[in-house]
Amino acid sequence: MGEKKNIITIDGPSGAGKSTISKLLAAKLHYTYLDTGAMYRVVGLQVHRSGLDLETAKGKKELTHLLDSLDLKLASGADSQEIRAFLAGEDVSEAIRTPEMAMVASRVSAEPEVRIKLTEMQRAIGNNGAIVAEGRDMGTVVFPDAKHKFFLDASTEERALRRQKQLLEKGQKIEYTEILSQIRKRDLDDSSRALAPLKPAADAIVIDSSEMGIDEVVSFILAEIDEGMTRETFKH
Repeated sequence: MGEKKNIITIDGPSGAGKSTISKLLAAKLHYTYLDTGAMYRVVGLQVHRSGLDLETAKGKKELTHLLDSLDLKLASGADSQEIRAFLAGEDVSEAIRTPEMAMVASRVSAEPEVRIKLTEMQRAIGNNGAIVAEGRDMGTVVFPDAKHKFFLDASTEERALRRQKQLLEKGQKIEYTEILSQIRKRDLDDSSRALAPLKPAADAIVIDSSEMGIDEVVSFILAEIDEGMTRETFKH
């Protein structure tokens, strides 16, 4: 087995708090934060704007052309923990953060061409190490040789409440029952797809954050990383 890369992966379902936790970890460790979910949402937005029907042969063929010309970039915002997403130079950071785009992102992520394209981009970013990568298959598919792997989870109800609060803070009003329904559907879609289904990596530490605060989760992960590094030091 090859040497493990200095990468931290945070996988988990929608609304588990991956983005918040990953940003804080990256800031504390002075690592680069890789928001892979934003990348899938940008592709989803482009597919949506292009009017592609991925259920048809024509739509799938057009998807190949779309990916070939995809101009996707992530950049740090004014706040060091803020990541801005750009599509062909347009800042689409807010446009991709809607429940509708979350569902579209889940749909496009099931397409093999999309996963191949974005996995290549993600691995290129991770080549130098020192990143915190969050998503659905970071520890299982994209960075199987990551040094530290975590799977962040929470009850469906708690995740729906968190998502509703997040959207309300952005001025988006949506009923709790609707968010709950969307999360349940996305969980089913993400965990039952044939390609890179949502699941913890065999060597990931699973964290149920339903009853934990943000600082507790961050402290727990940092402690696990420190312990892992100590074990590595003793090995050598």
